[in-house]
Amino acid sequence: MRSARSSDPSGRVTDLSAEELYEQAPCGYLSSTPDGTIVRVNETFLRWTGYRRQDLVAVKRFQDLLSPGGRIYHETHYAPLLRMQGSVREIAVDILTADRRRLPVLVNSALVTDEAGEPELVRTTLFDARERKAYERELLAARDRERQAREAVERLHAQSQATSHALQQSLLASEAPRDPRFDIVTLYQPAVEDLEVGGDWHDAFVLPDGRLGLVVGDVVGRGLIAATAMGQLRSAVRALAIAGLGPVELIRALDAFVAGVDAAKFATLVYAEVEPDLGTATIASAGHLPPVLVTAAGEARLWFGGRSTPVGIQTPALPRAEAELALNPGDTLVLYTDGLIERRTESIDTGLARLLAAAADDPHPDALRRNLIAQGPDKDDVCVLAFTRTHAAE
Repeated sequence: MRSARSSDPSGRVTDLSAEELYEQAPCGYLSSTPDGTIVRVNETFLRWTGYRRQDLVAVKRFQDLLSPGGRIYHETHYAPLLRMQGSVREIAVDILTADRRRLPVLVNSALVTDEAGEPELVRTTLFDARERKAYERELLAARDRERQAREAVERLHAQSQATSHALQQSLLASEAPRDPRFDIVTLYQPAVEDLEVGGDWHDAFVLPDGRLGLVVGDVVGRGLIAATAMGQLRSAVRALAIAGLGPVELIRALDAFVAGVDAAKFATLVYAEVEPDLGTATIASAGHLPPVLVTAAGEARLWFGGRSTPVGIQTPALPRAEAELALNPGDTLVLYTDGLIERRTESIDTGLARLLAAAADDPHPDALRRNLIAQGPDKDDVCVLAFTRTHAAE
């Protein structure tokens, strides 16, 4: 019997016969006739399965050792493929051990033929797949955990979306006042359509003395924190206006208010009080973009009166101020937030010039959205409030 020479970890040379290598191989070996009758099997396979050699050799067929499903697969796939191709590789089946346990294995078989090409012998190696099965189970479990986590995130996102939508709707102004002396049209477009929450807002309300309060504002940032701060500012503006504070006094009061609301600091807003019969508007702007006045003749210009710094920031160089603007019948005053005009790739002057051209053509908020927002690559919240004096008091 020939022997094989190998070195063990200590460096000693060990002589192993071919028979010993076969019997003690790290995989199972068996040989069978073309009909599956086992004619030889190694010790490794016997140790794995608990069979005695005499229980298998010339007694059992290979397919008899398979689970019911394995036998079906042997008949429908394994045997035909072996016959057609001469070999099969890595077929996953379960061997039934002597005590009827299932042993997952990977089967590789080669068909040996005689000189005439007729099947003579099938040589089969079997690899223990228990660790692989455990790995596959863990992989499937990990995938299940990933799927469950993804579904949980999707549910949370859906809940957040619903909550944010409800919050935004509750914080934005209700329907604008209606009166034959004026027309008020508003627009709110969120930057992220499926999460309608941000820091921009508009509001229009009737004051106790019959004048109108108009406001458009922008809180720094996005998300629920910015939206909450926006709601607080909006409520504060209404409360202060109804209490009788004029535009400049209202901005000063907001300076004190935001000292206790960090998220509302540095917000910008423009607040106008309009006397509908006379068409006079008293306006204070706290760091906000200048309103646009569009005359009945279609001329549009920026109005820079009553400007000062953002809310919460006071400087002697630019004290709080207000200014009066006269609105003739047919004139429109447009208040808006920066999402309507600003683009990261161009100067603000370019955006303001584009706004004036669009407003002169049509100052309606929907028209401004079509003509301005669709042209820009940037996405930001947009608020627009357009007040039009329809006609003078009779």
